[in-house]
Amino acid sequence: MTIYPAIDLKDGKCVRLLQGRADQQTVYSDNPAAMAARFRAAGATWIHMVDLDGAFGGTPRNLAAVKAVTDLGIHVQLGGGLRTREDVERVLGLGVQRAVIGTRAAESEAFIGELVQSFGDRIAVGIDAKDGQVAVKGWVTTTATTALALAQRMDALGVGTLIHTDISTDGMLTGPNLAAQRMLLETVKCRIIASGGVSRREDVVNLAKLTHGQARLDGVIVGKALYENAVTLEELIAVA
Repeated sequence: MTIYPAIDLKDGKCVRLLQGRADQQTVYSDNPAAMAARFRAAGATWIHMVDLDGAFGGTPRNLAAVKAVTDLGIHVQLGGGLRTREDVERVLGLGVQRAVIGTRAAESEAFIGELVQSFGDRIAVGIDAKDGQVAVKGWVTTTATTALALAQRMDALGVGTLIHTDISTDGMLTGPNLAAQRMLLETVKCRIIASGGVSRREDVVNLAKLTHGQARLDGVIVGKALYENAVTLEELIAVA
């Protein structure tokens, strides 16, 4: 299982939002690349990046910061505002290994199908759920689609990786929603990366125990717990 330290970008800075609320922002660094270098030195092989300005505005806004991180030679998966093929091609061209599509995945299966045909495993879908319903456009809008239904449709299209975020736990340091992550693992065959709520070593231990047949979680995204020094990246990588 891979630990993905998270870097959320807003105005070129590394920030965290509480449950995705733009008015609940904490700035942790003016230099996202330096933060990524720290994570790499601690043993990270991947960085999970989100362009928050892109998520709210509909098009990527922090590509200079993204490029500074990919230039370090670490694997990057990036989401936030990737709603056209041109946007996807642009970020992949910057060295991003995996483009994460959220809002457009809920809107157009044809769009995702075309991307998977062109880019294969370099396309992931982010499913952000609030009380089991898919939330889009930077979590501002909740749809009538359930997370499980969308996951099944993306799996059928050949999407290789789903990133499932439980909004109610994100940034709260209250522990992950194990039941929701287990249900998703039982519903689809593709890789699942869990996000939201990790606050301590035991949370990752519990996520690592989730299984369905031979399937296990592919990875866990950790953000605020690292920035608040609630747990170290080295501890989590040792568990994983």
